[in-house]
Amino acid sequence: MAESRSRTISLGHGSGGLLTHDLVHEVFGARLANPVLDGGGDSALLEVGGARIAFTTDSFVVSPLVFPGGDIGKLAVCGTVNDLAVAGAVPRFLSLAVVLEEGFDRDLLERIADSIAHTAAAAEVLVVTGDTKVVEKGKGDGVYLNTAGVGLLRPAAPGGAASARPGDVVLVNGPCGDHGAVIVSARSGIELSSGLQSDCAPLGGLVAALYDAGVTPRFMRDPTRGGTAGVLAELARGGACGVEVDETSLPVRDEVRGVCELLGMDPLFLANEGKVIVVVPPEQAAAALAALRGHPHGTAAAAIGAITAAHPGQVVLRTRYGGQRLIDMPVSDPLPRIC
Repeated sequence: MAESRSRTISLGHGSGGLLTHDLVHEVFGARLANPVLDGGGDSALLEVGGARIAFTTDSFVVSPLVFPGGDIGKLAVCGTVNDLAVAGAVPRFLSLAVVLEEGFDRDLLERIADSIAHTAAAAEVLVVTGDTKVVEKGKGDGVYLNTAGVGLLRPAAPGGAASARPGDVVLVNGPCGDHGAVIVSARSGIELSSGLQSDCAPLGGLVAALYDAGVTPRFMRDPTRGGTAGVLAELARGGACGVEVDETSLPVRDEVRGVCELLGMDPLFLANEGKVIVVVPPEQAAAALAALRGHPHGTAAAAIGAITAAHPGQVVLRTRYGGQRLIDMPVSDPLPRIC
């Protein structure tokens, strides 16, 4: 596409959609190719000294820095912990790099640091190394964070999209689009009298509950930038099967639907920061759903669709009105700087 070949970078290139995918593969993947990086997952899967680990990194530039249900500090810990968890790893250690703008309020910085500490404790991870830099006033936007994480891989880590088989069941642990709806409301000046909050949460315990129930997920991914639609499209494109999703089974809060109707958005494409899409064999679906619903971050879990041999590479949404429509990976996220 024309924008992906542009010689200048747009906000869309950081959205997690097709523009990001093309940029990463054309600029970085082409120059840094190696068997680990070429796997293309959110976490690198490595063997070090006989131990199998997952290693991931992420940067956080969300605007606003504080939002209902969280802040950039909570988001930084959850985002990295969740990337490790959905890779089938037990999160253990984080690094923290902080880029501050000259003039940033120290009280707000201490609030963010408190949030990082509280969330790391809740996720049972240690922040073990870090770095701090300060740039001139006007050369940053308050504060940016980068976290890297290491976790120990479970023996039965998910195989990825290529492991999905026809008949497998697609699950999600709760309502879609909460984080994106909160951020766009804050930016648009929409007052959320309903008390809607970001779903930002660490999911290591939720994933552990699945494994403790004897479930061996074929595929797991947290639907952040690009939303639920982006992960479903990735699932279909990465395997030899198609995905069918039932719109009536998709959990979406009325408040999120209201924000989307007001601003012309689709909840399926809004970011989440405390959700996981899980694909399991059909004989494990009931146990997986029970395990998710038994955890505080999965009480509204639902089976939303299935893997099918029909229409390989495509996601088909069966609408509440009896029709069908194709769901594809977004070109870019409608909300830049969502995380």
